[in-house]
Amino acid sequence: MPNQYAKLFALLAAGLVSLALSLMLSSCGNGLIAPEGPKSNAFLNQLDANCGTLNIGDQPINYLLDINNEDTYFIDEASKLAAGEIDQATFASDINAFYPTGSNGRALQCIVAQLSPSAP
Repeated sequence: MPNQYAKLFALLAAGLVSLALSLMLSSCGNGLIAPEGPKSNAFLNQLDANCGTLNIGDQPINYLLDINNEDTYFIDEASKLAAGEIDQATFASDINAFYPTGSNGRALQCIVAQLSPSAP
């Protein structure tokens, strides 16, 4: 009889672990891939034109936006910002954590200014 309870407990535990993993993976699906589309692409072009010479970390924004660059984190985060998937505070926090030079302020201000409807 105790052996049956052990088997039942093991089956329940395995089922709960599978359920938990499924829920965790499905809940993070939106944040893994940056949105692509005319709005995001236009925003990235605007960043290049208006903020391209400012640095994020040790690299100018126009370098981070270069499709030949292997660092895609900035493009992903900027695209999410443009699409409204993350807010300005989350964007700044994410960028400062990934590129922790302490000198991203001017570039971040320029990027946020591009979200304004009156931006060039």
